[in-house]
Amino acid sequence: MIVRATKKLRQRLGSATPYDGEPSATLLGEWYATLLPWRPQQLILLVNEETLLPVLMPVAPGATAPARIGPEIAAALATHQAPASVIDSELSQMRDCRFGPTANRSVVGIMNEFAYLADVYRHSDPSRSLTELGAKLAETPCSPLYRRHVRPARELKAFLQLIQRPE
Repeated sequence: MIVRATKKLRQRLGSATPYDGEPSATLLGEWYATLLPWRPQQLILLVNEETLLPVLMPVAPGATAPARIGPEIAAALATHQAPASVIDSELSQMRDCRFGPTANRSVVGIMNEFAYLADVYRHSDPSRSLTELGAKLAETPCSPLYRRHVRPARELKAFLQLIQRPE
């Protein structure tokens, strides 16, 4: 699994395995990530390049963050009612997590917008869990998706239907 992380996040994680130019082996492809330096809990915001699906997770403890990314993404996929076979397949491919620099400015822009909206949403309802916050962000209209399914949650659903079709 390749995570294209901002420099700030890569520095925060420090010892994460670096990206060597190999492609991501996961069905959903590469993920982008940034650090949300919130108090009292810092978070990682992950955004899938293909569907723009957002996932939030705590940074701490930083040493285990790379190993926790796969299970957090799997939990988000389950929240969006992805089939168990897809979740299991993705989870098995996400065991080896490597970090590299960001490469898609459009996804970085969406990630920045999600970071802003997440901050607004957390202040409007402090009792909201990270899973609920991620699901709310997934309902945000995103300009790269306007010609397809408009919102990340709908894009994920369409993507999953496409890969589930029998040949």
